[in-house]
Amino acid sequence: MKIVYFTHSLASCWNHGNAHFLRGVLSELIARGHQVEVWEPENAWSLQNLLADHGEAGLEPYRTAYPELRSSTYTPLCFPERMVEGADLVIVHEWNDPKLVARLGRVRSCGAPFTLLFHDTHHRAVSEPAAMRAYDLSGYDGVLAFGETLSDVYRGWGWADRVWTWHEAADLRRFHPPLEEGEREGLVWIGNWGDGERTQELETFLFSPAQDAGLPLDIYGVRYPDEAKATLARYGVNYHGWAPNARAPKLFARHLATVHVPRRYYSTILPGIPTIRVFEALACGIPLVSAPWDDAEGLFRPGQDYLVARDGAEMTRHLTALSNDPALRAELVRNGLETIRARHSCAHRVDELLAIVASLTTLPAKDAA
Repeated sequence: MKIVYFTHSLASCWNHGNAHFLRGVLSELIARGHQVEVWEPENAWSLQNLLADHGEAGLEPYRTAYPELRSSTYTPLCFPERMVEGADLVIVHEWNDPKLVARLGRVRSCGAPFTLLFHDTHHRAVSEPAAMRAYDLSGYDGVLAFGETLSDVYRGWGWADRVWTWHEAADLRRFHPPLEEGEREGLVWIGNWGDGERTQELETFLFSPAQDAGLPLDIYGVRYPDEAKATLARYGVNYHGWAPNARAPKLFARHLATVHVPRRYYSTILPGIPTIRVFEALACGIPLVSAPWDDAEGLFRPGQDYLVARDGAEMTRHLTALSNDPALRAELVRNGLETIRARHSCAHRVDELLAIVASLTTLPAKDAA
């Protein structure tokens, strides 16, 4: 098939958590012999921030890890019908200009023979519902949502059996345990500050427990304001700024454990949707402890694949146990890898995507409410 994907950015992972999954899925499609084309907006916000902070050198880890991937840019004056010419499948990520989203829908409605899907990997459907409902998806064949609770939102908007839950997953070609084990020390957390969506949670379930357990903590991420950096300094956290997603496996390999602190929307209104870091951590063979999070869809085995802390004190106990018990660490690593390899690789998600496409016909797209 010829597959065209519209993303915010393929090259940049600066504040762009979907980059891991996108790159992994496209790489898998190419490995299976599909023709893949990627379009992203000219001067994409994520890419511009990456270049401003790190210059062209900031793109080298991506280019080295994914030599088979490349993308083209579009402008507001683009011609969508030309960009999707000859396509069998077109997927449009929600972080795209609403005007482009609508124009691609009109191309499909006018009889273009490809399947057109909208891909939503954010909480805006519940945090900014008016903004998301402003997207004109009337020409789309369906919606790919990265969690069942998000799929339910789209069903409530009239999509019924034309929305599919398509979780993120790990790219096992790049994300795996180190080939040779080296010395591990302390904790690592990879994540952005989160616009206030988990500020208190980070202090309760990460900064304070790490300090109480006597474990050094390394943090990588962007958009940390001065007050956030002051908080990190108060807890003795080592803040390193942005790290390329492609280098995350090496960061995990140097540490004893990591922690999952979901944004508030994913622990309350949209339960069951893990961050990409859960998939990454388990795939890389690092023990994981999660702050309160309801694995509503049974993606993992809480207590076996990772530990769960109900409060800060329990998080401290878990981190202390992991620090002192190599057998516990080994058991969690073994179980987590088993689950990822059995159910949550990008190869699994490509299988799911191709099955979804095969289930659709070339009939005109349904009208969404």
